[in-house]
Amino acid sequence: MYLGAQIPINDENLAFCRQMGVTHIDTTPAGLPGFEQVLWRADALTALRERVEAHGLILAALHLPLTSAGIERQVWPDIMLAGPQRDRQIAKAIQCIEAAAQAGIPLLLYNLAILPVVRSPQRSPGRGGLGYSHFDYEELKNDPPLPYAPVTAEQAWERISYFVERVIPAAESLGVRLGCHQHDPGMPAGVGYRGIERVLGSLEGVQRFLALSDSPYHGLNFCQGTISEMCTDPEQVYEAIRTLGQGGRIFWVHFRNIRGGYLRFDEVMPDEGDVDMVRALKAYQAIGYEGVLVPDHVPQSQHDTHYGHRAHAFCYGYIRGLLQALGAESAV
Repeated sequence: MYLGAQIPINDENLAFCRQMGVTHIDTTPAGLPGFEQVLWRADALTALRERVEAHGLILAALHLPLTSAGIERQVWPDIMLAGPQRDRQIAKAIQCIEAAAQAGIPLLLYNLAILPVVRSPQRSPGRGGLGYSHFDYEELKNDPPLPYAPVTAEQAWERISYFVERVIPAAESLGVRLGCHQHDPGMPAGVGYRGIERVLGSLEGVQRFLALSDSPYHGLNFCQGTISEMCTDPEQVYEAIRTLGQGGRIFWVHFRNIRGGYLRFDEVMPDEGDVDMVRALKAYQAIGYEGVLVPDHVPQSQHDTHYGHRAHAFCYGYIRGLLQALGAESAV
């Protein structure tokens, strides 16, 4: 396994990653030179890959313009709203996959979500003054429905299936794997949040998603934190790694920890959560996972940068130490 970073691309950040022992990079190219338009170009992607490689790093993955930011900020909203431009927007996604294939980028990560990542407005206090991202469903459950609600589970599955059926065959023909992130966090089935069902917010839903295609190019950006948010017991997390990772369907791992579980949790430093991260790493070893582990949603500090360089540095060292201790670190 490898230590990775999901980070905005600039020379300072790339140097930071190299210094911290990171080897593999994931980024969102939006806003970088050559990406002024949403539609990717192979030459711009190649230049981006070469820029990363010039720092001794590997551009291992990119994020498609299908984000976790919520439907209001999506550039292709009709994919999950089943709007009149859905087919055209799916065609644009396939064009981006084609450009990635031409540029030698083997993995694209994406979200199929209407809601953004949902959290309570106030952070929880953590050690030494850290602020932990917090979620409590009881604090938010009465928030008003959104203008495009209701979206039932049946409707959500139709839209997700429609995308997978059209895009995964194209990705397979191009040799690019697509890893989908889970809905963060899960909400009660039949109720959802603000009139929107979150079908990829349960272990059953993630398993159903994988069953939509048997292609080896159809898999998961496996967010261990989000998986933990679906569970009432850490034992379920280790079992989910084993079950959902069968057949090599875990393509990328967000290696983060929480304190709490289903419907109420805090996102904490990796060494102080309820999930035994050593045991989790052993579970990835047991299924033969040979991919990348990245920190995700690090706690906030008033002494840190906007990106959270201090918190990320701790997480990089923690993950690399575990990999070395378990003999799980792969040579680049």
